[in-house]
Amino acid sequence: MSYDLSYAVKVGERLRNIRLQKGLSLNDVETASTKEFKASVLGAYERGERSISVPRLQRLAIFYGVPVDHLLPKDLEDEDTKELQIQIPEKIRIDLQRLQVVDAPEKTVLLRYLNTVQMQRGDFNGKILTIRSDDLRAIASVLDLTPESLFGRIENLGLKAAVLS
Repeated sequence: MSYDLSYAVKVGERLRNIRLQKGLSLNDVETASTKEFKASVLGAYERGERSISVPRLQRLAIFYGVPVDHLLPKDLEDEDTKELQIQIPEKIRIDLQRLQVVDAPEKTVLLRYLNTVQMQRGDFNGKILTIRSDDLRAIASVLDLTPESLFGRIENLGLKAAVLS
């Protein structure tokens, strides 16, 4: 029973974090959803006092404009296993042209961060940008991911540019 309660609390924390990232109060969500998500019920979900059903979680994800899995806590055992397998290089070359056309929820955050790096460096070739592992950690933090999972995501989306000899 304590595991279920603990999980409900973790789900609630994720729900609250996403809502706050969107800059919404509980009442804002109730109003914008035309009372589909009542402030009192959403608050109970966020405190872990009530469990949210899968269909309701999906509707809330659509309302927030995020993938459903972003509303769920990470499985730490799975993450630890994956992280052991992925080594993050000190420098990562990002294919900026590919990033422009990729369809991914991380796209906006990546574009914004990489644009800032380009502005600071005065590097406007627009094709490839090399970032440091510290940059990857910063972006991962904003996206609420581990650096290893973000690096894997960058590879899976084909955003990692080949290193030319």
